[in-house]
Amino acid sequence: MAQDPITRTTGRWRTKSVEQSISDTDEPSTRLRKDLTWWDLTVFGVSVVIGAGIFTITASTAGNITGPAISISFIFAAIACGLAALCYAEFASTVPVAGSAYTFSYATFGEFVAWIIGWDLILEFAVAAAVVAKGWSSYLGTVFGFGGGVADVGGLELDWGALVIITFVTVILAYGTKLSAGVSLAVTTLKVAVVLLVVSVGAFYIKAENYSPFIPPAEPGGAEGGTAAEQSLFSLITGAEGSSYGWYGLLAGASIVFFAFIGFDIVATTAEETKNPQRDVPRGILASLGIVTVLYVAVAVVLSGMVNYTELRDAESPNLATAFALNGVDWAAKVISIGALAGLTTVVIVLVLGQTRVLFAMSRDGLLPRQLAKTGNRGTPVRITLLVGVVVAVTATVFPIDNLEEMVNIGTLFAFVLVSAGVLVLRRTRPDLKRGFRTPWVPLLPILAIIACVWLMLNLTGLTWIRFSIWMAIGVVVYFLYGRRHSRLAQ
Repeated sequence: MAQDPITRTTGRWRTKSVEQSISDTDEPSTRLRKDLTWWDLTVFGVSVVIGAGIFTITASTAGNITGPAISISFIFAAIACGLAALCYAEFASTVPVAGSAYTFSYATFGEFVAWIIGWDLILEFAVAAAVVAKGWSSYLGTVFGFGGGVADVGGLELDWGALVIITFVTVILAYGTKLSAGVSLAVTTLKVAVVLLVVSVGAFYIKAENYSPFIPPAEPGGAEGGTAAEQSLFSLITGAEGSSYGWYGLLAGASIVFFAFIGFDIVATTAEETKNPQRDVPRGILASLGIVTVLYVAVAVVLSGMVNYTELRDAESPNLATAFALNGVDWAAKVISIGALAGLTTVVIVLVLGQTRVLFAMSRDGLLPRQLAKTGNRGTPVRITLLVGVVVAVTATVFPIDNLEEMVNIGTLFAFVLVSAGVLVLRRTRPDLKRGFRTPWVPLLPILAIIACVWLMLNLTGLTWIRFSIWMAIGVVVYFLYGRRHSRLAQ
């Protein structure tokens, strides 16, 4: 029997009903404009997913961790994402409210868990946006023939290239989400064309011997022969031979190339701005994931066939352009760099968009200052957009944040676990809710999604787990010092 849709307002496990979450979207001062269609959402998903991962992570992972088996790692990561995507689709069609996993958790597990996942998403989007902005700056130097967008100011290296892209993104997001979708469509068309170029041209340079050995023999140490903390947590627990090459390397590679899929979940953060969220959000999520999976596997097969994995391992900062340069196809390497520059632009746009919408939802609920949730004349949270732009710009411009992709991965996987579990909870507690999309094979599919995501988390390095634990501990302190007392439900 369904429970009454009553918000529980006492204790740290107080929950916010689905009805209340939807009702809050009509508050005039914090109302978002509904402009987006399923096609806009698909463009957002493809534009953020095809970017840093395909242009940078693929080559470095193949060279240092998996060898030619990189395509299998992509398939493993895609399966985990696909399972989670079906759970996201049900939640987004049932609770079409900004905030994604944060909002879903508030309606199922309660305020404390919602805060934890919100704090986790802040880390995911902020670090990802800063990492990708630095990648954009690096490709800027490659395209225009200078040493990256970095300048020495009084002994301090400032990445002005990262500052340029973050400033551009902040301005168009503050202007309106529909404009962002239009820019994303134009640039996404260009970078998909570049990915198709990689597959079609690169196929002529495939050498069968480069696929052997398909799974290279395992090597001790971490992904690059580093310390024990740089091994995957699973290999540390089991005392395995290491997570560089071999079967453990293949599994660790799946956990790393997972970074290339990050983004389809951001589609769920725009549910409140979609004209028909019950129909369009599931379509946008599933369509974007399907498109990029086919492209990723094709690129991985071609890349590992073009050059031996040892050449990628020995190259400095290997990427897709490296494989073409090693084969003497310099014109293609240049085109790929231009495509990467365009591709990373849309990635930054959608990551910053996701960050602002999560903070918007948390601020509207009072867990962060409510003044931040005010929307401007164009129906966009201008204050939060500017705040996020400044923070990400400073982070990417001033601080060295290389090799932090795994921090993004662990945060995303943690969100996937909670969303998958939330489908099970909401099916049991609120079977009466209208669901525009229903996850098939419940409870089996959500359980498989949880297992797959936890498995990928275990194959991230011990150092990543340490950093993640510290960030979450800080979040708990912030919640009890501020969020718990200022929550709208508490009042």
